[in-house]
Amino acid sequence: MTAKIKYVATTLATLLFLGGFSLWAMLRPADEFSDTERRPLKQFPELSVQTLLEGSFMEFFEGYTLDQFPMRESFRTIKALVADKVFLRGDNNGIFEEDGYLSKLDYPLNEESVTHAAERFKYVYDRFLAGKDVNTYLAVIPDKNYFLAEENGYPSIDYDALYEAIYEKTPFLTPIELRGQVKLSDFYKTDTHLRQESLLPTASALLTGMGGKADAKYEKVTLSTPFYGVYHGQSALDPAPDVLSYLTSDALKECKVFDYQNNKEISVYELSKAEGKDPYEVFLGGPLSLVTIENSNADTDKELVVFRDSFGSAIVPLLAEDYAKITLVDIRYLHPLLLGSSIQFESQDVLFLYSTSVLNNSETIK
Repeated sequence: MTAKIKYVATTLATLLFLGGFSLWAMLRPADEFSDTERRPLKQFPELSVQTLLEGSFMEFFEGYTLDQFPMRESFRTIKALVADKVFLRGDNNGIFEEDGYLSKLDYPLNEESVTHAAERFKYVYDRFLAGKDVNTYLAVIPDKNYFLAEENGYPSIDYDALYEAIYEKTPFLTPIELRGQVKLSDFYKTDTHLRQESLLPTASALLTGMGGKADAKYEKVTLSTPFYGVYHGQSALDPAPDVLSYLTSDALKECKVFDYQNNKEISVYELSKAEGKDPYEVFLGGPLSLVTIENSNADTDKELVVFRDSFGSAIVPLLAEDYAKITLVDIRYLHPLLLGSSIQFESQDVLFLYSTSVLNNSETIK
């Protein structure tokens, strides 16, 4: 009888647990966004005869239940701790930690992706730059896995092969080597990006490689708001946040910055973004398609056009003191066909500045 009672009690407890959580999930309002994962959460799918017959309702409903499960963040943390401390897994959903740095697995080398990026660069060159009085350059920024993955036994892309491939496929661009300028300590511990205060050697290499000078002096300003990088929430382990700092100067303070995507003037450093979902957007307002920086105090009348990814947001301000005007273009958001109406290519330096992570995942480059 005792065994039967235990069996019944266990069954009832299980049913109450599952039923209670199911009822809770149905009654609670659906969350629209996960701040920790920085992504929109799936909402209740359309229910109709057509979606039921097609099977799409159940497919999307499964995703909805996973995203909207009660206490989801707590269960994510428990799962991550068990994977890390009990099963000693090296990563949790692709996020791993070494030497206090969080990173995301990215492997193997995607040769088709590198080829796609090179073809898009060639499209821009052939359509707008060939035959013009412009100087064209390519600089590839190593990502965090360049320093962390293979050395610590994680699967890694073949970085030497990536560099060799992109250089070989873009002979129309003069390479500027950055691998010797970037170190692991230059990265935020919880984010994919580089700390701007560590980027002066990188900026110096770029300016020197384009025939300029790198003698500007900067003041470092540290924000009091903690910086929770993109991997902080994705890891579900609640690591310590980073500190967010930026470099400024009298010349940078007087630069005029215009955001053509939203048709408004902005600042080199949009400090209000420090309180937002992604504090890295402090640097030039974040992922904007077309931005100009005008420096009336420049010693030259040179202009620079930078085709870039998000890494450029922190690097490019450190190039501004050597140029009267810099135009930043992100062709992940702006199709190159539209460039002719926005930029007159003549007598400029043109820099393609991309991270290895974007080159290995270049499907967003238009």
